[in-house]
Amino acid sequence: MDAQTLVDERGELWLALAPLWLEREPRESDYARMIEVIERHDLSTRELEWVFRLELAPVLSRQQMSVASEWRNFDDHKLMRLLVAHNLRLKGWRRKSWALFSGLTTLMTRHRWNELIERLMIARGEAPE
Repeated sequence: MDAQTLVDERGELWLALAPLWLEREPRESDYARMIEVIERHDLSTRELEWVFRLELAPVLSRQQMSVASEWRNFDDHKLMRLLVAHNLRLKGWRRKSWALFSGLTTLMTRHRWNELIERLMIARGEAPE
């Protein structure tokens, strides 16, 4: 898959989910936007989990843990470049490595992710797990 295809297929979703890694808790409007975008992409909760763990967490957790705190002044274009570069390399052993270590890269945002998935399931009329 080339960079433009990645941006076309995942860009909106990635940018919508990025607030999960902010220093502040996501607002109601953030969660509402995330659910709206997720519904447009028509992904199952299982597919979303892998987007969270493999496509987003390896990049955004580094920004969250950065001492320089670039995240405060982060722009969408820079974020998209980092995400595209990561996902273009996400094959073979890299994919397996990130899957193995995804528990660590998602640790700081897991509670927010669980909140989002619970809200998504309610919006879909499913019973939260």
